Amino acid sequence: MSDLPRESGTGRSPLSRRAALLLAAGGLAQLSLPPGRSAATAAPPTGAAGVGQRPAVQALLDARAEALLGLDRAGLLATVAPAARPAQQAAYDRLAQVPFAALDYRLTAFTEPEPEHGSEPGHGWQLTATAELGYRLRDNDDFPAVFTRTLTFVRSGSGWLLSGDEPAGAAALWDLGAVRVARGAHSLLLGLADDSALARTVKLLDRAVPAVSEVWGSGWAGRLVAELPGSEQQFAQLLGVRADDYQGIAAVTTAAAGAPHRTAADRVLINPDAYAILSDLGRRVVTTHETTHVATRADTKPWTPLWLSEGVADYTGYRGTGRSPRQVAPELAKDIQAGRLPRALPADADFAAGSTGIAQAYELGWAACGLIAADWSEQRLVQLYRAVGARPPGADRDQWLDGLFRAQLGLGLDEFLKRWIASLRTSLG
Repeated sequence: MSDLPRESGTGRSPLSRRAALLLAAGGLAQLSLPPGRSAATAAPPTGAAGVGQRPAVQALLDARAEALLGLDRAGLLATVAPAARPAQQAAYDRLAQVPFAALDYRLTAFTEPEPEHGSEPGHGWQLTATAELGYRLRDNDDFPAVFTRTLTFVRSGSGWLLSGDEPAGAAALWDLGAVRVARGAHSLLLGLADDSALARTVKLLDRAVPAVSEVWGSGWAGRLVAELPGSEQQFAQLLGVRADDYQGIAAVTTAAAGAPHRTAADRVLINPDAYAILSDLGRRVVTTHETTHVATRADTKPWTPLWLSEGVADYTGYRGTGRSPRQVAPELAKDIQAGRLPRALPADADFAAGSTGIAQAYELGWAACGLIAADWSEQRLVQLYRAVGARPPGADRDQWLDGLFRAQLGLGLDEFLKRWIASLRTSLG
């Protein structure tokens, strides 16, 4: 699936990918936050009732982050209300294996609290706030992944204490279960699955990295971070979406919206239910497809056509597998054999999850990119991709793309379309 930094201010880009009919899946979203701040020690609230409590609450969160980062159980529980300590101790145990390099809370929505009616000063005060939880993984992340959290606090005689820390939207993996860690030569896998499943998946991740670098070069991190939840429902929770909308999607890639181009906190999220029913080749294709999205993130822009971003990912995924065009594009082959030839490259809307003809859209993108690699070269395909990302289109998108085709391939868009349709007749008709 693809999806790029479509920086619309939502923090998430639209996800798309062939619904794992046979071999496919995918996607790209986004995470981000400034680098972590140094932790501070908790301080009691200051000032009169309802005045100036935000600094004290932030100080408490800084102390909580410091305890989580240092695996200081006692320090963590010191920031928590007594009634919430069993749940928070369980949460601590679930994330104990995560190799954090930095962890940080930042309040984003805060309303000064008011005491409950009739309460004594220093007692009975409660508040709810929203914060961004950002974290970096050791030896992997140059920029934090970020989650939005809903936090609740109660006031004790000595200050504020946390009474709840829950996801507001997408969940973190440790919200869903005890995280296990598997490391490969080129990858880090965090999962809720058993150790054998993690070991098998790490091997595929490690194989995908050099395969992608053969096409796209070494100008990317050359490493992967992936998450393997325990169920399709958990996969949906990691994305903050309804599970029904992503049935059959084997994997998606998330990246940091607004992060510096080459310092993303990219994550490949794997749907264990859809991934498990794929063949070994299918899992290899899906993993390489997603790795391509990680490798090309710096050159993938909001204006990059989805037929191109998904097409190059599928092209790289199927490269070297020995699959014939009809095996790679069975739905498109049926259409062409029935006389239904495309008239244009697929539109971005054709890749939306649940769209009619989404399988054909992916197959058309793969065929277009495969034609460029075969009739020109892989290097020319890479150059075209990077040229598309280098300059945004003006008012006339087709004219912009036509100019790029002429500059990179030596023929205009209309001539390319004719050549592409003729190649589809030959290979799939």
